[in-house]
Amino acid sequence: MFERFTKEARAVVEGAAAHAEKAGAEQVDETHVLLALLDRDGSRGSFALSALGLSDELRERVARDLAEARRKGGLSRADEEALSGLGIDLAAIVSRVEEAHGQGALARDGGRRLRRRPFGRGAKDLLTQTLRIALAHKDRAIGDEHLLLALTARPGVPAEVLADHGVTYDGVVRVLYGADGADSANGGAAKAG
Repeated sequence: MFERFTKEARAVVEGAAAHAEKAGAEQVDETHVLLALLDRDGSRGSFALSALGLSDELRERVARDLAEARRKGGLSRADEEALSGLGIDLAAIVSRVEEAHGQGALARDGGRRLRRRPFGRGAKDLLTQTLRIALAHKDRAIGDEHLLLALTARPGVPAEVLADHGVTYDGVVRVLYGADGADSANGGAAKAG
């Protein structure tokens, strides 16, 4: 499958591994892929993010929101609201755990330094979904825009954080392919193919 990735998509995958290493994570997950995608500039994925209003300042806010979700053990804002509805104060629980075990104790990162970060199940499924999305749009190569589309299509923290900042699957499709699904915007980057 990786032979179908454009240089931009490969850079995102490599960047995701670098983000996982920097965080001390045992595996690369979808959050690391999103962080690497936010680092990109001059690609179809970055064009779509900018077109949907995700400025540099908002990209930093997205990164902070992802870090906060990781700190809460991977629970999203929706999870926190659901727990609150049951009378459970997630902030108080996180605070108590961090008092006893140190800041970031609920983060799934083991803090161990590994030589090579394997991709976790969710990240592997994300990469598989990028292929399906590219094929559905009749694109011959997988670009970083397909990674963005897959991130917004899958349930979980990355999609929720992006949606909180106005980036949804439908919005990305509209920016990249137009209302009829045809390639209507190239964002300064040629369509993969």
